[in-house]
Amino acid sequence: MSESLDSGPPPQAPTTALRQRLAELRGPAAQPHPLDARALAALAANPGCKRRALLDGAGVDKGALASALGSPATFGQSQFAFMRGNAFEARVKADGGRELLKLLGLERPAEVAVPELAAAGPEGRTARTSLALREATATGGWTLLDHPLLVLEVAGSAAYLEPDAVVVHPDGRWTVVEIKSFPMIDGSADAAKVGAAARQAAVYVLALERVAALTDGASVAHSVLLVCPKDFSNLPTASVVDVRKQLSVTRRQLTRLTRIEDIAAALPEDLSFDLETCSAEELTTAVESVPHAYAPECLAACELAFHCRDRAREAGAVETLGRPVRGELGGLTTVGDVLAAARGEAGDPDDPTVAALRRAAALRAESLEAAAHRGAEALAC
Repeated sequence: MSESLDSGPPPQAPTTALRQRLAELRGPAAQPHPLDARALAALAANPGCKRRALLDGAGVDKGALASALGSPATFGQSQFAFMRGNAFEARVKADGGRELLKLLGLERPAEVAVPELAAAGPEGRTARTSLALREATATGGWTLLDHPLLVLEVAGSAAYLEPDAVVVHPDGRWTVVEIKSFPMIDGSADAAKVGAAARQAAVYVLALERVAALTDGASVAHSVLLVCPKDFSNLPTASVVDVRKQLSVTRRQLTRLTRIEDIAAALPEDLSFDLETCSAEELTTAVESVPHAYAPECLAACELAFHCRDRAREAGAVETLGRPVRGELGGLTTVGDVLAAARGEAGDPDDPTVAALRRAAALRAESLEAAAHRGAEALAC
């Protein structure tokens, strides 16, 4: 079995009381917004944000919520890119996955089983996927699972995840396949995009490990097959990406998430994020009642980032300067505290952070004075 099975027993479905409470939070008529691997990877990167954990767990559409708050998100995949990605994935999987199997070194697709994974509801699909994985491992042949559905417990709530494909090798090894539409030029792709794909794939690997823990002879590969267009064509090419680092970070960060029922229990009973019935003022009050952990990195990963940034700026929070700066400032939590300490108006002079700030302020003052002196000399000449 997989060597990384220290993450506990298979996830349990949320209790009826929790499901009812989450439904009340998002609104009785609102369908839950699915929590995909990309969002889960972003959540794992900021485990201290109770606001995102609750909203994602409740299935609230954060994009629509941000628009209702007057701070719409400006990132996301364009319709053109979405259509191009779907077209490329369809080409990779055409004819029983012939192109994909060639990238795996198989020239005869007929030797590969492609089980049917359709079932009623997400619970049925995850059960069908688990059964297909167990059967493929027991059979000992090549098997391609097209869009299997996996489940992973996130802060006490079940998240359903759908990788592009999973390949079962004859030796019982399971490999995640990620199909992306960004190009791989001369054998390499944009590092930032590859990193994002690796973090997303690590979530799938973590979910697969849950199933492998209950399957004799199964193991999950800690490297994924990344399939992209070759150069400037639409021909697929592949690269093996090691996700052990991303997997370790994701596993550790997810264990740090506060359980959703604990966050919900601290909220007023009548609080709601119902976009149909709540006014902008009521939604703002509801959002502000849940603590956030804003960082500049949120701007590329969370629909509510602009709203949270505005509130952090209003409060003068040093988090707006970035996590590294926040870590260096210790107990100084606001920009006002930092400036007061630098000017010698507050702070313990024996505190190394305060001493460093005052030294930096003195050096800045000396530099400005020297620059002004040089300017005066230049004007006198």
